[in-house]
Amino acid sequence: MLAANRNEVPTDYDRKSELKAFDDTKEGVKGLVDAGITAIPRIFYHQPDEYSINKTSDSEEAQFRIPVIDLEGLLDPTKRKEIVAQVGEASETWGFFQIVNHGIPVNVLEEIMDGVRGFHEQDTQVKQQFYTRDHLSSPVVYNSNFDLYTAPSTNWRDTFLCYMAPNPPKIEELPQVCRDILVKYSKQVMKLGKLLFELLSEALGLKPSHLHDIDCSEGLLVLGHYYPACPQPELTIGTSKHSDNNFLSVLLQDNIGGLQVLHQNKWIDVPPVPGALVINHGNLLQLISNDRFKSVEHRVLANHRGPRVSVASFFSTGMRPMAKLYGPIKELLSEDNPPKYRETTVWDFNAYYKEKGLDGKSALSHFKL
Repeated sequence: MLAANRNEVPTDYDRKSELKAFDDTKEGVKGLVDAGITAIPRIFYHQPDEYSINKTSDSEEAQFRIPVIDLEGLLDPTKRKEIVAQVGEASETWGFFQIVNHGIPVNVLEEIMDGVRGFHEQDTQVKQQFYTRDHLSSPVVYNSNFDLYTAPSTNWRDTFLCYMAPNPPKIEELPQVCRDILVKYSKQVMKLGKLLFELLSEALGLKPSHLHDIDCSEGLLVLGHYYPACPQPELTIGTSKHSDNNFLSVLLQDNIGGLQVLHQNKWIDVPPVPGALVINHGNLLQLISNDRFKSVEHRVLANHRGPRVSVASFFSTGMRPMAKLYGPIKELLSEDNPPKYRETTVWDFNAYYKEKGLDGKSALSHFKL
């Protein structure tokens, strides 16, 4: 029945015109909900996913649980060794894990969530000043679906983003409703990112500063996602299946849930843990680790409940024109482990990713040798 509903699209359906009409409102998905729609527009219809939702017995449940790693005690050499081993195992098997006792105070986490919610729920006229599809034209970019015109289906999600490193915007260029907390939170995430790259370097058998020294932690892009309550969540999705186009992602999610990871061909929930942050590897970390660390596909379901709010911090210089080349780390290569990817700049990788859109296929295959 579900697939039938999705496929009942009239032959005279003009998707391009509907996309443009939606884009021209500059009000995003929230604008549709505020208008009181009870049926979602056809541009949001998604085909059913080929993978099943995980249904495990109690005995299997531990096998399909996202690892939660406690970072407390890192100054103790024995404890640090244990944490590095946990990070390494999670990186190789899941590509996803949650961290607690990460050092960012709870009040800062709450404040950034309130700031993101505040941005999306402020007066439309104020928000529309930031609406653009040109990611390089403005320090702050707000829109719905970065790949609106290239993706096969539209996601039930609005987003604003800003590059907070290496060249942060002037304070007055940030949205007034969340500017102070954006600066404060970004500084905390940069500090945490440096620590995480140390642990990941050690897990790869490299010196702690290796990933930092090759500038994996140089760029930070902060995205504030807003998923309004959906009248027909079974027909659409919040974020399509994808893997991230960066080195590392640090995600703060609220208590609504909906994030799922594709693990052993099953969709596994990433349950909200109070005060925790979700860490996952991007394509670029898989590339430079020569497939040792996994960048796995994940998605966000649409929901009758909402709005769902999340803050994603991407360690990447993204679409900034940096000339540095990245390829598999030489120290990890051997006769038995030759390079699997060609070298690329972060800019070129992201340009390809952006053009391709969230089509359910990994961008990594394009860079394979």
